[in-house]
Amino acid sequence: MPKMKTRRSAAKRFKVTGSGEFKRSQAFTSHLLEHKAPARKRNLRKAALVHKTDHERVAKMLPYA
Repeated sequence: MPKMKTRRSAAKRFKVTGSGEFKRSQAFTSHLLEHKAPARKRNLRKAALVHKTDHERVAKMLPYA
């Protein structure tokens, strides 16, 4: 059986935590930042976890994660 290929786009966007969850970066941080509050922009810098309903989809894209 050949090795499964990892989806490279997903590999660049998600990292696996020690407990097996997936870390992701926040959206809404690339442009139109002038009108967003500083506190909101600061909180968007923090990593978030992939929701449990999407966990299986991400896991399929990263077979060796």
